Amino acid sequence: MRVLVTGGAGFVGANLVRLLAAKEHVVTVLDNLSAGNVEYLADAGVNVVNDDILNYSAVQRAFTDHDAVVHLAAQTGVPGSLADPRRDCQVNVIGTLNVLEAARKSGVRRVVFASSNAPLGRQSPPATEDKAPLPVSPYGASKLAGEAYCLAYHGSWGLQTIVLRFGNVYGPFSAHKHSVIATFMQAVRLRKDVTIDGDGSQTRDFIYVADLCRAISLALASQVAGEVFQIATGVETSITHLAVLIQGFADGDVRTSYGPSRQGDVKRSYSGIEKALRVLSWQPTVSLPDGLRETWEWFRNWPIRRRVDDETVGRP
Repeated sequence: MRVLVTGGAGFVGANLVRLLAAKEHVVTVLDNLSAGNVEYLADAGVNVVNDDILNYSAVQRAFTDHDAVVHLAAQTGVPGSLADPRRDCQVNVIGTLNVLEAARKSGVRRVVFASSNAPLGRQSPPATEDKAPLPVSPYGASKLAGEAYCLAYHGSWGLQTIVLRFGNVYGPFSAHKHSVIATFMQAVRLRKDVTIDGDGSQTRDFIYVADLCRAISLALASQVAGEVFQIATGVETSITHLAVLIQGFADGDVRTSYGPSRQGDVKRSYSGIEKALRVLSWQPTVSLPDGLRETWEWFRNWPIRRRVDDETVGRP
């Protein structure tokens, strides 16, 4: 297939485009490079279009002659949405609408949309596809709107949309991220304190990026459309336990400190993945210790270009 990946110069995109190219798909990346890093794609053998999903005419031009789109470009995470909810809405709602409309008008057959558990919000874990969304942050609301538009474009025009709710993804090419594993890794590498927001008892479902990319690849090849899938491991891990695992990579002692809890954060989060196993024939294969080891090796060898913020290192 000819596949276009929005946000393909980011963390998940840098891993995904390599997998797709290895499967002999022709891959194009559309990225405004505001968060992504074109260096991540240096040896990926893909065409990069430097533009923005909010520029509808550029999106429509980029989509011409493509079979499928993986829509990764987004304002990611709760803190950014709290700092600027209007921008969060513009990128995640209008940007997604631009992608779907351009796909419809350009003859793209399939769109895979990257979502998260944030739309579920106040629901008790495990996160499953049949629970009513109750978002508690602007980010959750904007991703829920994106999911709804995907389902609406399938229902109204037959566009083959599929929504994947990612767990907490980690792995290589995440040096620019402020996710908890990336920031803990940076702290250990720079011999800084590992700072935990809150008391560390909050939990997340951590999925290695290679497992996630296999799920995206299966979604592209599937005949299923108009559906939502949880893509995670089903394993609940506390932030305190995660910090202990990552501190094991340190050459010497790295202290743990604690900061205030984050506004809009959920206490527990993990997913039920039975639907993905049943319908997509997908399941994760990389354990958290093995995935962290692979991630550490990448971080250890990636050049340090800027210091980690002195305020807080580590956000779930």
